[in-house]
Amino acid sequence: MHRLGYVLPHGFQVMALGTQAVFEFANLVAGAPFYTVANYSSTGGEVRSSLGLAVQTRVLTARSHADTWMVAGVIDPLATPFPPGLLRVLGKCSARARRTAGLCTGAFLLAQAGLLDGRRATTHWSFAEALQQRHPRTQVEPDRIFIADGPVWTSAGMTAEFDLALGLVEKDLGVDVARDVAHRLVMHQFRSGGQSQHSEILKLAPRSDRIQRALEHARRNLARPLRVDELAEAASLSPRQFSRIFTAETGKSPARAVEGLRLEAARLMIEQSRHSLEVVARETGFRDGRHMREVFLRGFGLPPQALRRDARIRTARPDGVPSP
Repeated sequence: MHRLGYVLPHGFQVMALGTQAVFEFANLVAGAPFYTVANYSSTGGEVRSSLGLAVQTRVLTARSHADTWMVAGVIDPLATPFPPGLLRVLGKCSARARRTAGLCTGAFLLAQAGLLDGRRATTHWSFAEALQQRHPRTQVEPDRIFIADGPVWTSAGMTAEFDLALGLVEKDLGVDVARDVAHRLVMHQFRSGGQSQHSEILKLAPRSDRIQRALEHARRNLARPLRVDELAEAASLSPRQFSRIFTAETGKSPARAVEGLRLEAARLMIEQSRHSLEVVARETGFRDGRHMREVFLRGFGLPPQALRRDARIRTARPDGVPSP
């Protein structure tokens, strides 16, 4: 039995509680109650969320035990004083646990408890700079869905908390269970921690289902040429109608939008895999490595080799040895 302890500060953001559904469905998929969940706070008793939802909690003490602590965030961590006693107890409890996770701005509680010193971490994009300034011993990576640095996990904002929870399930029960849970929760995709907080499809913000279908078709088939007539067919439109509607809704031509999707996918492969750049270029639909380099320079101002080098430096351990 794996015990999950949710630490809820007063005024916690209610999205954190939603992640408990991930573990509920993991139990269903696994066919046995692998996870148990309990809610804790510094005072015990009733704790209210930022929206006013009341939740009953146990008192978090130095003797409290969980295999994984899930620390919820608040709407504005810069304006929320966290009790020193809570931070001290959290540090002690974390030392005995298998893992500790900061959900969204829960990273600020972890940082104030000293749990992020010398570690990589992320948080909601709008507070990433403040986290870095207030805690310079933490290596903040503001463009990550979630990060697991040893036993300490942190997530980006809001729905990224679900991705972190699925990452924990994958670690505990395997990728097949995690994917099944994501499917049952009707999650759009099972995102890895290295993905950007800023989705290219979300940035394009298509309004109609037809254009969304075309973009999803493109995302799933990036290795193919993806001509306009194929995308138009996925949208059930004529090529001429499709090009006109697509540009009106996204502000980009289909070709430019597909290039952005390729760039996003290639960056993820470069940062998280050991595939050669030629393989990355082929798998993400670029003509060759030279073409991919041109697009990277235009999109990021850096060649692919520089991004791979930076990724290796980020994932190096404190002793300078690259993580496996």
